[in-house]
Amino acid sequence: MKSVPFGRSFPLIKKDILTASLPLLLWILQDFTGTVLEKVESIFSFIKIKRSYKFYNQHKIIKERKTIMIEKQIEDFSIEQIAKSGQCFRIHKEKDGSFSNVAFGKYLRIIQKNEQVLFDCSETEFKEIWESYFDLKTDYHKIKASVDKKDSYLTKAVNYGWGMRILNQDLWEIIITFLISQNNNIPRIRKSIAALCEKFGEKKITPEDKIYYTFPESETLASAKMEGLAGLGLGYRDKYIYKMACSVADGSFSLETLKKQDTATAHKMLTDQYGIGNKVAACIALFALHHVDAFPIDTHVKKILAEHYPDGFPYEKYKGYAGILQQYMFFYDL
Repeated sequence: MKSVPFGRSFPLIKKDILTASLPLLLWILQDFTGTVLEKVESIFSFIKIKRSYKFYNQHKIIKERKTIMIEKQIEDFSIEQIAKSGQCFRIHKEKDGSFSNVAFGKYLRIIQKNEQVLFDCSETEFKEIWESYFDLKTDYHKIKASVDKKDSYLTKAVNYGWGMRILNQDLWEIIITFLISQNNNIPRIRKSIAALCEKFGEKKITPEDKIYYTFPESETLASAKMEGLAGLGLGYRDKYIYKMACSVADGSFSLETLKKQDTATAHKMLTDQYGIGNKVAACIALFALHHVDAFPIDTHVKKILAEHYPDGFPYEKYKGYAGILQQYMFFYDL
């Protein structure tokens, strides 16, 4: 038996030493470019670690790994701010300081240290799902730099929410999520969504034995009927959810058609649906259709506009991306 620097003893063979050292080596190589790191990761990603080991970073993350986490350097990104931003309700901060997320049927664990971000997924999954999901190809530095320096409130808001990004989320999930969000608060929204997923979603288990539930399909909620939605903390919103599930399941409301529309047309299609008003439609357009010109106005934003923009928000100055600035303001006011 030999003592291992990471704090645990077990019989070692050369293969174990190599595989257990890889994540630490990738972490140390943080000054290398992302391209080099991706090449290193791609060479060794096939290796499965059969014995547990401990991997320390500044967050003191200690976890049995069966795959290698990939590392990216990302500016203008804060997973903690995004988790608290009110646009998503399934990103959670874990006890060890990491974050977990469930989206598009996948479970993702994230560790962030300044601009260094570790994603617990393959390079392929990152490219296919998470790069778009976190809107990583958009230059948020440029957007923030465009803010009029004479606008002290908006300047403070973008500085406060420096790591905010508008997520590209699943359309069906966001429609139901923001139906639930009406006249509600973030803790209750999270609780209701978790209960809905646990009751009607597909149960899955990660390689590390973490149980999670996917977001339920429209057909599942439609077949559950109103009685099945009881006891989930949905209140009067249950009838909106049931009606929407039936409309999507039977094809009378096409999500694929909705995805092809411009902001104005999409807004009209959404507000024609039972239970969807202007604010909810704008949230769906911004957070799922990624129409970043959509500008949701709830009680928070209404108060901001009245106090700081009595003559109206300068939409024309920020034409095409005013919705992103709205999210900075909303987060600053929370």
